[in-house]
Amino acid sequence: MINILLPFKIRKRMIGLLKSAGTREIGGILMGEHVSESVFRICDFTVQQQGGTWISFVRKMEESLKQSLRTFFKSTDFQYTRFNYLGEWHSHPSFSLIPSSLDQESMWEIVQDPSVGANFSILLIVKLAAGELAGSVSLFAPGFEVMTGELLLEGDTL
Repeated sequence: MINILLPFKIRKRMIGLLKSAGTREIGGILMGEHVSESVFRICDFTVQQQGGTWISFVRKMEESLKQSLRTFFKSTDFQYTRFNYLGEWHSHPSFSLIPSSLDQESMWEIVQDPSVGANFSILLIVKLAAGELAGSVSLFAPGFEVMTGELLLEGDTL
């Protein structure tokens, strides 16, 4: 099982974005730190405000996304084994936190694309529940079935 640590500062930012989006799905990519065996901390994330409706979200690979990754890598002194792309995130404000078949198909494309070079990718699906962040983690790795991870909230409570 994979454990994903979500720091207070990141959680607070994500909650604000989810409140602003309302019933529209939003999402982006996750960048993080390898903390220990099967434990990763989300350090930063991008958000794409366009492309989402109440029923779906499609991430677009744009230059700004590539620039976000370059900036992250530079800020972490290019320590790729410790700091790297973790995966994708998006909201399901109107649905359960279970990845749809389209979500799963997109994630399999990422981990099976040699140009991406990802050994694995996580999908974090989030929503607001009584004003708090609720989320699920799914792990996609070539040669394995989809695995469920755990989202662990770090830091102060909201």
